[in-house]
Amino acid sequence: MSSKSQSFLAKCRSAEGNPLTIFLRRIFYKSLDKNILAHNNTRIIGLNKIQINGALEIGMDYVGFVCKTDKTLLRISGNLSINGFFRISKGCRFDIPQNAKVELGNNSYMNPNCLVVISHSLKIGDNCAISWNCHFLDNDFHKIVYPGRKESPNSGIVIGNNVWIGSNSVILKGTVIPDGCVIAANSVVRGSSFSPNSLIAGNPAKTIKTEVSWS
Repeated sequence: MSSKSQSFLAKCRSAEGNPLTIFLRRIFYKSLDKNILAHNNTRIIGLNKIQINGALEIGMDYVGFVCKTDKTLLRISGNLSINGFFRISKGCRFDIPQNAKVELGNNSYMNPNCLVVISHSLKIGDNCAISWNCHFLDNDFHKIVYPGRKESPNSGIVIGNNVWIGSNSVILKGTVIPDGCVIAANSVVRGSSFSPNSLIAGNPAKTIKTEVSWS
């Protein structure tokens, strides 16, 4: 058995996936010019709406608190672009409706049970780490009315390069997170007033420290 085959089988065992199903699906994706390696509990709706300039891996990593039966769903009616290698863990949900656009950068990953509901746009840069249970929402969906309220338009989300987003964080419409930032766990982030290499935390999130780095 070649080293490549051994590596594939080891990855399947680690992800608690069915090697035959994963292999056959990979052949199918390859036949459509999609470089995707996906766990057998992955469902992709709108495969033709995904552009891959690199590779996309779905549910093939081992995370101790995730069950092998957890399902990952990508429902794409808009556009999903992969620019390099991106990894999506089990249990994530993507809903990208018509006219919405999501761009995912190189050497970045999204841990289990994240929710991506994008009506406008989301861009995630290179070398980003997104912890579990994070939400990305660029639409309010409902309107709140009260005297003196200034309504802000729905707008996209931009995540720079080398950004770490802690678990259970919520990233809302119009947010721009610059390069090198760290978002503390359980933060609710909205706005574009942050500086690069900042530690951002709280609800609503604000800058706690500057000139930070992480590895």
